[in-house]
Amino acid sequence: MKLASLNHGRDGQLIVVSRDLKMAVHAHDIAPTLQFALDNWHEVEADLQHLYRNLNDGIAQHTFPFNLALCSSPLPRAYQWADGSAYVNHVELVRKARGADMPESFWTDPLMYQGMSDGFLAPTEDIKVADEQWGIDFEGEIAIVTDDIAMGTRTEEVHGHIKLLMLVNDVSLRNLIPAELAKGFGFFQSKPSSAFSPVAVTPDELGNSWHDYKLHHRLTVHLNGELFGQPHAGTDMTFNFAELIQHVAKSRAICAGSIIGSGTVSNKDRSSGSCCLAERRMLEILEYGHAETPFMKFGDTVKIEMFDDSGHSIFGAIEQTVVRYKHHYHDEDLNHHNPHHQQ
Repeated sequence: MKLASLNHGRDGQLIVVSRDLKMAVHAHDIAPTLQFALDNWHEVEADLQHLYRNLNDGIAQHTFPFNLALCSSPLPRAYQWADGSAYVNHVELVRKARGADMPESFWTDPLMYQGMSDGFLAPTEDIKVADEQWGIDFEGEIAIVTDDIAMGTRTEEVHGHIKLLMLVNDVSLRNLIPAELAKGFGFFQSKPSSAFSPVAVTPDELGNSWHDYKLHHRLTVHLNGELFGQPHAGTDMTFNFAELIQHVAKSRAICAGSIIGSGTVSNKDRSSGSCCLAERRMLEILEYGHAETPFMKFGDTVKIEMFDDSGHSIFGAIEQTVVRYKHHYHDEDLNHHNPHHQQ
């Protein structure tokens, strides 16, 4: 089943999308929002699946062409967004480039941070940044959406708790990261709003490409229309999604609608390219002694997509442009509202 949310209100309006991403139908009679559906999954799943089958069979009523430009994130906001770093090859490479050893524990205990979740970017929404000098980067990732999961859940108990999968652009401001990490409290300003694919997909829809709690397709990233990387998401994933869930649930319960990310998809085979600028820059530092690829500039575009074995888009594309953020209060506005301002 494929689900999306039209940009409507704070939490979107749930629609069901055809397998080929060409047609859609409103699902408001079943569930007004995706969060409502996740909160009541046992009650609504069968009806949503029935509507999905009718849509693909061409017998659903009141269908309309699917337009991803009208979509918000499948979950426009979420109760939790926890992003891991499951591809330890990526972590090792980044640390090696700056001459730092990687603790052995990184191979057995996942890295994870809790990201901004009170408002996600739409899949075609501009990435607004105030300063190019902040080191604007994209990160192509996979994410899962869960139902309610009890604290202490182990990997062998995860089956059935993963309800949906999505793609992610985890926007990172690389030049803000070192100072933040040096404080010892982790990411905050350096991790602004992320973007997710227009379509979220149930695991059964992925067939044999979803096994061992990994998604076995290439993640394709284009920068300014040029292929940047297409690493295989099922290869070199040190921690699968069951292990990431166990990590999150160690000391807390997980509520329905929580999103858990894989971290940047990365392969040891360098010929597959990268899913973020930082990784390519690190490879250049190791080879040439300096980075040659710049971070994103205003006007740059990134496109993140995944295709099935027949070449069809599975989730639709994240396609975004970096633009300069201008605060809505200008000097003249401040002067206008300042009763002590002298003309």
